[in-house]
Amino acid sequence: MRVGLVGKPNVGKSTFFSAATLAKVDIANYPFCTIEPNVGVAFIAARVQCPCKDIRQRLESEGRLQPVADDDVRKGSLCEPRTGSCVAHRRLVPCFLVDIAGLVPGASEGRGRGNAFLADLANCDALIQVIDAAGTTDLEGNPQGANQSKEVAQQRVFEEIEFLGNELDAWIAGLLNEGWIRGVRRVQAEGEKGLVSFIHERLTGLGATNQAISLAFEAFKSQHSELASPWDWTADVIHSLAVHVRTELFPIHIAANKFDIAPKGVLDAVTTNGRLMPIMADMELALRRASSADLISYVPGESTFEYVDKKALSEPQRKALSHMEERLMSAKGTGVSTLIDTVLFDELDHIVVYPVQDESHWTDGDGKVLPDALVVPAGIQAKALAYKVHSDLGDGFIRGVDGRTRRVVGAEHELTDGDVLKIHAKS
Repeated sequence: MRVGLVGKPNVGKSTFFSAATLAKVDIANYPFCTIEPNVGVAFIAARVQCPCKDIRQRLESEGRLQPVADDDVRKGSLCEPRTGSCVAHRRLVPCFLVDIAGLVPGASEGRGRGNAFLADLANCDALIQVIDAAGTTDLEGNPQGANQSKEVAQQRVFEEIEFLGNELDAWIAGLLNEGWIRGVRRVQAEGEKGLVSFIHERLTGLGATNQAISLAFEAFKSQHSELASPWDWTADVIHSLAVHVRTELFPIHIAANKFDIAPKGVLDAVTTNGRLMPIMADMELALRRASSADLISYVPGESTFEYVDKKALSEPQRKALSHMEERLMSAKGTGVSTLIDTVLFDELDHIVVYPVQDESHWTDGDGKVLPDALVVPAGIQAKALAYKVHSDLGDGFIRGVDGRTRRVVGAEHELTDGDVLKIHAKS
């Protein structure tokens, strides 16, 4: 699962990426600080508590395990994650973030990184556009100063959101125009179905599915009830089709960064075909670094934090953290983890499941408890999950066993969030 971060230069995109992943990347006050895409892993809490809670409850009820001690650093978690972590049964699972460089007006015509930028977008499952909610930069990413008026900041927000859509629209329209003559010939032979198939074939490299293209085409037709034959369509009509295709293929989620210094009401009347969320990436990065240095205990996504030893802090550290604490509580979080969580689990409709080799103890072949937590599409079937674990398990799939009920399930059994599954396969 890859979520692409995109935005004009100097809006805090690399800061968002670094805050979410704690990866060390260049963060600077000039355009094209990021040239090639950085790839990192953000760890997001699973929506359903880790099944190791069920193991603890069972063992405690049987008298085989003592209740959680006050000094237990993992607060009762028993699992042994291969990636991520688990504290208090809050299992962190990976989501790949791609910091994509090169968004400038004219990218669809080759400006900036041009086609390389657009190809990076196509390789992502979802897009988060980081924008400057405070309006402190122009459309090229050049600094314009702080304390912008609401009207100026809002106009710049509208322009930022609009121009990414415009670049994608122009790119898709260009791909359609390249083979349009060949495509309309198919219409003469196959009718509307042939045109939809042609559009799908042209845009397969962008991750287009036949269903998505069909939905986009139906929406397009509803706005153009009196269309001429496709071979007579003007460039404007084909561009309108591209807009509908883009809306279906590339829902754009907005991270309204620098919200803590933005004019009040700046996001009023802002619309998008994805999610819109206020973000404070600078603060998130500072809090995560303070937590890594053991100055505070901070859980990403929370609206507060705890001091490890407030007396040991210097006066500047206390003032800085106190100021962030007030802003964090007022905003109810920085928004960084919350937005990624929303995109991953709500917009992309994914769940977390736990494949094991031992359905009784929920362990792998080495005896590790629940080492793997896989982020997969909701409704995934047992055999499809087997392929996610290893192709040999998928090829040799015989049956699955539900770890909680011990019920035998078949290849088409649909998994739900938090399920534990043992997979039996031919060796």
